[in-house]
Amino acid sequence: MKFIVWLVRVLVFVVLLVLALGNTQSTTITFAGYAWQAPLILIGLGFFAVGLLAGLVSALPAVVRLKLENGRLRRDLRIAREQTPAVVVEPPMPPVI
Repeated sequence: MKFIVWLVRVLVFVVLLVLALGNTQSTTITFAGYAWQAPLILIGLGFFAVGLLAGLVSALPAVVRLKLENGRLRRDLRIAREQTPAVVVEPPMPPVI
């Protein structure tokens, strides 16, 4: 299974490398009166980084909420274990013939 995962990773890397090497022509982005000229792959990388950052920031509240809930549940479990004594369950006696 690990071999398949690494094979997919290498394949994705090679595809992205070929894409990057094939898109080196200069492109101009114009927004709100500003013009920015850069290679197409850098513009794509920039938009990818901005999207990645936006996704991480949008997921941050859910991650914090889950970590707080996890801590509360661990605390409740520890308290429950301290309050209840350990019950030793013995196997039943074999029947007497």
